[in-house]
Amino acid sequence: MKEKAISVLTLFTSSGTLLCCVLPAVVATIAGGAAVSSMLSVFPFLIPLSMNKGWIFIIAAILIALNGYLVFKPNQKVACDVDAGEDGCDVTGRFNKRMFYISASVLAVGAFFAYALVPILVYFDL
Repeated sequence: MKEKAISVLTLFTSSGTLLCCVLPAVVATIAGGAAVSSMLSVFPFLIPLSMNKGWIFIIAAILIALNGYLVFKPNQKVACDVDAGEDGCDVTGRFNKRMFYISASVLAVGAFFAYALVPILVYFDL
């Protein structure tokens, strides 16, 4: 149960990286700066969220690393309900692994948009 709770928590914290960094960058790319300013007037919480993006990425990375350790640690003994059989353990293990991969992917996309996209665009003079 602890692994499942951490998996869900890592998904939500890594989704926070999408809100602070990817969403404004995608809107600016597709619709321009005017769309970003109107989006920020409708959703003003994005401004302090993006101002603290370093902490958001650090906390999300720590939680994802903790989740990865819990999911993939060697010699783990999974406590399963006797009545549920092996299917319950298999379903829980697959769920935790999927949540880990989704969370890590979301964090990677957010980090790319937050930290790598602008230097790449500047380097290629775009």
